[in-house]
Amino acid sequence: MSTTILLLTLIFPLVGTLINGFWGKHLSKKVSGTIATLAIAASFVTSCLFFAYIQDGEPVKVVLFEWMKFNYFSIDFGFYFDQLAALWLMFITGIGTLIHLYSTSYMSHDENFSKFFTYLNFFVFFMLILVTGSNLAMMFIGWEGVGLCSYLLIGFWYKNQDYNNAAKKAFIMNRIGDLGFLVGIFVTGYLFHTLDFIELKEQSFLAPTLGIATMAFFIAATGKSAQLPLYTWLPDAMAGPTPVSALIHAATMVTAGIFMITRLNFLFDLTPDVQHIIAIIGAVTSLVAATIALVQNDIKKVLAYSTVSQLGLMFLALGLGAYEVAVFHVITHAFFKACLFLGSGSVIHAVGGEQDMRHMGGLKKHMKITYATFFISTLAISGFPPLSGFFSKDEILLTAFHHNTVLWVVASLASILTAFYMFRLLFLTFSNKFRGTEEQEHHLHESPSAMTMPLIILAVLAAVGGLISIPGSSWLNEFLKPVIKNSATLHHHELGTTEYLLMGLAVVGALIGLMVAYFKYIKNKQVPVNDNNVSGLQKLFANKYYLDEIYMLIIVNPLNFFGSFFKKQIDGLINGVVLSFGRVPSELSYQGKKAQNGNIGLYLFAFVIGVCGLLYYLFMCY
Repeated sequence: MSTTILLLTLIFPLVGTLINGFWGKHLSKKVSGTIATLAIAASFVTSCLFFAYIQDGEPVKVVLFEWMKFNYFSIDFGFYFDQLAALWLMFITGIGTLIHLYSTSYMSHDENFSKFFTYLNFFVFFMLILVTGSNLAMMFIGWEGVGLCSYLLIGFWYKNQDYNNAAKKAFIMNRIGDLGFLVGIFVTGYLFHTLDFIELKEQSFLAPTLGIATMAFFIAATGKSAQLPLYTWLPDAMAGPTPVSALIHAATMVTAGIFMITRLNFLFDLTPDVQHIIAIIGAVTSLVAATIALVQNDIKKVLAYSTVSQLGLMFLALGLGAYEVAVFHVITHAFFKACLFLGSGSVIHAVGGEQDMRHMGGLKKHMKITYATFFISTLAISGFPPLSGFFSKDEILLTAFHHNTVLWVVASLASILTAFYMFRLLFLTFSNKFRGTEEQEHHLHESPSAMTMPLIILAVLAAVGGLISIPGSSWLNEFLKPVIKNSATLHHHELGTTEYLLMGLAVVGALIGLMVAYFKYIKNKQVPVNDNNVSGLQKLFANKYYLDEIYMLIIVNPLNFFGSFFKKQIDGLINGVVLSFGRVPSELSYQGKKAQNGNIGLYLFAFVIGVCGLLYYLFMCY
C-alpha cells in the first residue's frame, strides 16, 4: 500500500503535465489551471500520508527494474523514501500547490496559460524525482530535469530577448555545476562499485580520491544552489513570471544542492577539508549577496540576492557538519521566502507591472492583506523572535560560534544587513506616499483571493514554522536521526549563558538593521538615487562587484574570440582542403566538357593527334 501511495506522489504531477501539454489549448483557462493545481494538491495529500507513515515506519525502497549493469555493479531505476525525502516532499508539494493556486489568478491574462502550467507541473515532477531517487544516477535525472524546466520557465516570455538571455545564462551556468556532478558520480562509482545511497552509507570509507568526489559534488551544488562563483544566474532568473521566482527560489531548485549534500552527509563527514571549504564559501556568499541587496531597487532583485544570502547560511551550516540545522533553515526559508516572492507579485500586479521600488510607496492602505503577510515574513527572515527565521538562523549562528569565530562574525554581519535591506524594501514599497503615476495610483487594489489566500497560509507558516525545532527540544532533530547520525549539533546541550547572550546579540543586530532602515526611509523619507548617480562602495554593490563584467572579460570574450578564430581560420582552412578534392576533378571535367561540342572536324583532329601519339610511342619508345 505504501509503495502505491509513493508512486502516485510522483505520477500525479506527470499526469497534469501530459494533460495540459497535449490538450491544454483545447481546455478553458479555468479547467487547465484547476487540473494543474489539483495534480500537485493530490501529490501533497499522498506526501502527507507517507509522512504520517514514516513517523513510526521504516524507509521504503521501490525498485521498478534494473536500469544499467556493469562488470562490478548495477544501477536500478528505483526510488527511496525516508525521513529526508518525506520533508522535501511535504514542502515541495505543499508550497507548490499554493504557488499553482496563486498562478491561476496571476497568469490569467497570459496567452500561453496552459503551457505555463505544463512547465510548472513538469518542474515539480522532476524535483520529486531528484529527492526520491534511490541512487546518484536517479538523482541526476531529476537534477537535469529541473535545470531544463527552469530554462523553459525563466524564458517563458520569450518575445523579450533579455529574458531569453537570462534563461540561457541559467542553463549554461548550471551545466558547469552538472559537470561536477558527473565527475562525482564517476569517482564514487569507481571507489565503491555502487551508486545506491543505502549501499554507499553501509560501505563508505576514507579513500585517497574521495575528496575529489565530494569536492565535485560541492561544485555541482554551487551551480544549482547559487553559491560563489556560480551564483550570478539566480538574480537574472527574475526574468521569469513571479510564481516561477517563488517556486525556484523558495522550495525547489535552489534547495537541491543542500538536499544532495545532506543525502551524502556520510561521505562529506569523511572529508573535513572539503567541509571547511563549503563553510567558507557559504559564509562569504552570504555576506557578498547581502551587500549587493543593500542597493538594489528592483523588488524582485532584492529578494533574489536575499535568497543567495540565505543559501550561503545554509551552506555554512552544512560545512560545519550541522546538516539538520541547514535543513531547518531550508524549511523556514521556504515559508517566508515563498510568501515574500508571492507578495512582490501581488504588488507588481497592483501597480501595473512596475518593479522599481522608487516608483512605489504608500501601498499598505490599498493592500492590507499583502502588507500584513509581507510584514510578518520580513520579521521572520530578519530573525525576530518568536518567528521561524529567528530559530533557524540562530541555530546556524550558534553552530558557527562554537566552531569558528571568524565565520560567526561574517554570518552575523550578513544577518544584520538582511534586516536592513528587507525593511528598506518594506518601507519603500508600502510606507509614505505613492511615487508612481496618477494612473497607477487610480488602479491600486488588493489582489484577488486566489492570490491572497496562499499569502495568508504562508505567513502563518512563517510565523509558527520554527516550532519544529525549539532549542533543547527539537522534533526535527529526532526525526532526522536515522538519516544524520554524526551531526555536529544533533545532541543538543542545555542552553547556557553564552547561548542566551548570542541569541540576544542576534536580536539586537536585527533591531539595529530595522532602526537604520526606519530612520532613513520613514523618518527622513529618503528615496534611492538614480543608478547613474551612485558612487564609492554603493557603486561597487550596485554593480554586483562587477562579477558579470569580470566573467565576460576573462571567460566569455576569450571563448568567443577563440570560437570565432577557429571558425574563420582553422575551420576555413580545413574546409578549403577538403573542398579542393572536389574542385580539382570538377575543373578538369569542366574543361574536358568543352570538347564535347558536336564538331566533327574537332573530333577528327583529336583522332589524328591521338593516332600520331600512339605511333610515336610504339616506334620511338621501343
